[in-house]
Amino acid sequence: MDTVQQLVRTAGDLASLGSGTVRLVTVAVKRSDSPFRVFNDETIVREFADSSHELLDRATTPEDVAVERGVLVARSATKGLLAAVEETDPAALVVGWRAQERRTDAVFGTTVDALVERAPCDLYVERVGHEANGVDSVLLPVAGGPHVETAARAATAIAARNDARVLVFSVETSGDAASFVAEGRDALADVDGPDVPVETAVRESDDVTDALVTEAAAHDVVVLGATRKGALRRNLAGSVPRKFVDRTDRTVILARNGDVVDGPLRGLGRLLRR
Repeated sequence: MDTVQQLVRTAGDLASLGSGTVRLVTVAVKRSDSPFRVFNDETIVREFADSSHELLDRATTPEDVAVERGVLVARSATKGLLAAVEETDPAALVVGWRAQERRTDAVFGTTVDALVERAPCDLYVERVGHEANGVDSVLLPVAGGPHVETAARAATAIAARNDARVLVFSVETSGDAASFVAEGRDALADVDGPDVPVETAVRESDDVTDALVTEAAAHDVVVLGATRKGALRRNLAGSVPRKFVDRTDRTVILARNGDVVDGPLRGLGRLLRR
């Protein structure tokens, strides 16, 4: 429940910058070999999803954020969540992730990997770390790419809610770190929300992961945008971010911009909604 509440808190922080509404969703999976397959979806939600209802009812959002709750029935968690995204057209989807033994072809696990590749909205994958007594500082590592703005939005939302500062951080590897930091600072300034204290830092290191792990120790939350190279799924949790998550106990949020997701009529759909 603590992990769920943390995810809801993050979603509430993001919602406070936008619509002010969070929809909490849990999926009741009805597999083809499930004994529940003989029941229709409405019956499953009404009579066999008590634990899901209880989980949703106990999760709370900030007072200025409205909350909607729903239990969905689907053949898999992935299908249920993608259906929820299609139905509600949210600005963002926040999902949790836990470190676990994984197949060589999976980054987070099948459900989250599929959402990274297919969810047509901004996506935040949160690994809840050690419990901190509030949030005083948010670390925003930057290395360019299309996901900086998405990461900056989460960093701003969390910092604003907690009266915290944001440190825009980059590791010098190719002479571009200063421009990456400037881009990150500009992205924070462009977020439509309250101003938050922003600082910047560039570190020189032969090992980006080591530098990031060392810096993260001084912060409560780390918001990482996807990097620029490689296939999309590997891109989000490529070598540096993945190694970093495995080596820190901080809460880490990996941000992926919804604009990078390809799909039928994807570009037209976003244009019309804007």
